[in-house]
Amino acid sequence: MTVDTAPARPAAQPAPAAPAAGRRRIRPGRLGVHAFLMAVSIAFLAPLLLAVYASLRPYEETSEYGYFSLPKHLSFDYYRQAFTDSGMTKYFVNTMIIAVPGVLVTLFLASFVAFALARLKMRGGIVLLMLFTAGNLLPQQVIVTPLYVVFNRIPLPYWMSDSMTMYDSYWAVVVVQIGFQIGFCVFVLANFMRTLPQEILEAAIVDGAGVWTQYWRITLPLCRPALAALGTLQFTWMYNDFLWALVFVSDGDKLPITSALNNLRGQFFTDYNLLAAGSVIVALPTLVVFLLLQRHFIAGLTLGSSKG
Repeated sequence: MTVDTAPARPAAQPAPAAPAAGRRRIRPGRLGVHAFLMAVSIAFLAPLLLAVYASLRPYEETSEYGYFSLPKHLSFDYYRQAFTDSGMTKYFVNTMIIAVPGVLVTLFLASFVAFALARLKMRGGIVLLMLFTAGNLLPQQVIVTPLYVVFNRIPLPYWMSDSMTMYDSYWAVVVVQIGFQIGFCVFVLANFMRTLPQEILEAAIVDGAGVWTQYWRITLPLCRPALAALGTLQFTWMYNDFLWALVFVSDGDKLPITSALNNLRGQFFTDYNLLAAGSVIVALPTLVVFLLLQRHFIAGLTLGSSKG
């Protein structure tokens, strides 16, 4: 009978507990960035939230207790009154007549010019791109008077303008919107198209694709995120514009939606709660457009943020 005299093995030590999955160490710098972004967001949203809050309260209540007091009565009566008293339906239609063609024509012309500058070997392309970009640096108010004189001298047939000139017509506002916005769109789209793989166009050229096919069927579908982002911005800018319509349109029935808010102002008294309700109604279409194109808009803004 043999006895095992080997020393006993020490018992296995328990493995250290693994850190909880998904737990991250919060850095002070990251916490500060989030706090800063939250403060900026609140600062931007505060006027809108105050307008919504004021539009739900009677004017007598806010005049007595102030706009920052607790509400005693909330209702949507001001929204109904603002929509009916200002005739917003007509002004909404006028705005769509100006903004929708303006956005579509701007994106089409800008994308075609950007394609020529970025994808075709053009002599002086950089100079042309600089000229398009420099056009955005010109203050719009500088050429108000020259454009007013020119539009009064451009004849149009009666079916295009009842004033028989470009002045006091939708055409004047649409042309000015396109002229001022096309430079920015060309700059953005040209730089985006330069990031597209050149091999795609080379393969299309080998297959016999012409310039139009290269632009319409190959390049333009690849620019969908950039076009969606620009379309959202352009619609917002054209929709909210008030200067050009005020200068080039004298007929009150042709004015855009931004001018409808003036109808809510009285000669001797202005109900600012009613005006706040009208402002919220006017802002709703741009919010709807952003929500519909949110995915493409964010994708267009983040293009090129990561490589490889």
